Amino acid sequence: MAVIEVNNLHKIYHETRVPVHAVNGVDLTIEKGEFTAIVGPSGSGKTTLLNMIGGLDKPTEGEVFINGKKLSELRSRQLIDFRLKNIGFIFQAFNLIPVLTAIENVMFIMQLQGWDKKKRTARAKALLSAVRIDASKMVHRPGNLSGGQQQRVAVARALAPRPEFILADEPTANLDSKSTSELLDIMLKMNEDSSATFVFSTHDQRVVDKARRIITIEDGKIVKDQTVEKNRRS
Repeated sequence: MAVIEVNNLHKIYHETRVPVHAVNGVDLTIEKGEFTAIVGPSGSGKTTLLNMIGGLDKPTEGEVFINGKKLSELRSRQLIDFRLKNIGFIFQAFNLIPVLTAIENVMFIMQLQGWDKKKRTARAKALLSAVRIDASKMVHRPGNLSGGQQQRVAVARALAPRPEFILADEPTANLDSKSTSELLDIMLKMNEDSSATFVFSTHDQRVVDKARRIITIEDGKIVKDQTVEKNRRS
């Protein structure tokens, strides 16, 4: 069964006199365990598509299904709860809570979901270790971490509540080459070891080179959908 299914998705913005068709009739299916990059130039509609898949934006027309659940049937509060339980987000700007430490950031969503303190602490420590955050850094606030470290904390936070899939919007845009390489290797290992599903919106060739499926979008339409055969950990 598909984790994500998108049917005839459209998004039209009316901010000017000329309507902008940001997403134009997209059909898409993502299976569990995929490591997929949605690519295209700025303004192609890839981030808008990602936001609608994640329930952050409502389509003008069409439907998004997550594990068979139609997002349009959910009311505002239900949609928030559904996102918390099913979707992990990684953003370009990290979006960590500045007054919380790294481990508190990772535990935050688990706490909202009512996880036992002992269990959420243990999982947060395990995930931070997996993304190569030393124990001494776990008690630091985001402002005392490098950009690469902050984004690795964001990955751990996204994975913490065991979501159905991870949506990553330009996650490497603010990172140097070394941090990007380390982050992608970490996410690919998690994908391989636990079948965590990752969907990226990106124009970064380094992300594309790691992806096992590449979906190219132009002018709001999918123009190419390619599965790439690669050796594991290549």
